[in-house]
Amino acid sequence: MSTSTPKWTEDRTRILTAMVEGMDTISQSTVASASVELDTTTRSISSKLRKMGYDVELAASAHKKAFSDDQAEALSSFVTGNSGTYTYADIASNFEGGAFTAKQVQGKILSMELTSHVKPAEKVEVARTYTTTEEATFLEMVSNSAFVEEIAEALGKSINSVRGKALSFLRSGDITSIPKQKESRAKANVDALADLGDISAMTVEQIAESIDKTVRGVKTMLTRRGMTCSNHDGAKKAAKNAAA
Repeated sequence: MSTSTPKWTEDRTRILTAMVEGMDTISQSTVASASVELDTTTRSISSKLRKMGYDVELAASAHKKAFSDDQAEALSSFVTGNSGTYTYADIASNFEGGAFTAKQVQGKILSMELTSHVKPAEKVEVARTYTTTEEATFLEMVSNSAFVEEIAEALGKSINSVRGKALSFLRSGDITSIPKQKESRAKANVDALADLGDISAMTVEQIAESIDKTVRGVKTMLTRRGMTCSNHDGAKKAAKNAAA
């Protein structure tokens, strides 16, 4: 990790936003993973997410429910003593009788800087969502400074799909920056809900389909704005979060 904390550029902010897309509360495990991905501190990640309006789990709360000093020492010995043998899921199953989840184990191992001793999980082959021709078109449009919306329209894909594919290309080195959107995501989200008018009789699922968002993403939007639909009371949820 870098000795100095990198500044939050537009591209780095886009990457972080894509990593937490649709999450109601950002766990410390997710914060730790993001810090590795973006080569920065967990404090910088947490601070940035809170400034962006996300609810981030307090580090103290995460530690409180996790490992005692003896358990941390035992985990360290287990991981180093079986270096390269177990994945995070395997460690969670074999350590302390399965008392901790794979995410808790991963977060603790990250904090102890022992990730080099963990066996990488086998990558699951997933169906291609973009054909070779579509990928070539995507890359050509990015090189010509096309907006996310233009790429989505040309390929018949959703905005979220294009953002996700761009992040994948960025990580593989095929592109050097994520394409911009004509409107900021925050403004687009507000406008999308405003365009629906009265949503009180609509379900979260109907709203998600109407504005091309995930169900979890819509719940997060409603909670942040204190808005209520037929099956999600965002105002009540927001008040509960504020009181916590």
